[in-house]
Amino acid sequence: MTETKYSKTAYLALCGLFAALSAICSYISIPLGFTPVPVNLATLAVFLAGGILGSRYGTVSLAVYTLLGAAGIPVFAGFRGGISVLAGPTGGYIIGYIAAAFLTGLIIERGLRRDSRKPVQLAVCAAGEIAGLAACYLLGTAWFMISTNTGLAASLVACVIPFLPGDALKVIAGALLIRKLRRVL
Repeated sequence: MTETKYSKTAYLALCGLFAALSAICSYISIPLGFTPVPVNLATLAVFLAGGILGSRYGTVSLAVYTLLGAAGIPVFAGFRGGISVLAGPTGGYIIGYIAAAFLTGLIIERGLRRDSRKPVQLAVCAAGEIAGLAACYLLGTAWFMISTNTGLAASLVACVIPFLPGDALKVIAGALLIRKLRRVL
């Protein structure tokens, strides 16, 4: 995404908007009985932030979201906030959102490097989102293992495998929305 399209003020306003969207999507969650990690739509908001705002401002928007939550504002799943959430078993996934937005935006930007006026390819969007999701899973699962003293296999069963089908749907929806919204915005 070229930064000359909007002023910095407009980008910062969009960062705030996507931070708010991340909070709203975090509220839409379904707790699962076998894991402290809920099913929610936050990763879709992360994909959209990185894909629409780019690596730089997508990262800023998710950093703002994370800092608001760390400050105690209830923006995380289950209307929770505070450092204790970040220190808890799901904290690595929340930090992983920042990396996911960055990677999603970076890969899409590289896919558009030759001609930023053409619509972004769905495959490029999906590749960026999958890379971002992998980073989120890596950071989140590593922190889950550390904070709960759980082994890798048990952590994958609790925190990754059950979420793959839903995340695949979010990647598809995100790719379609990014392609459409980049043209509009």
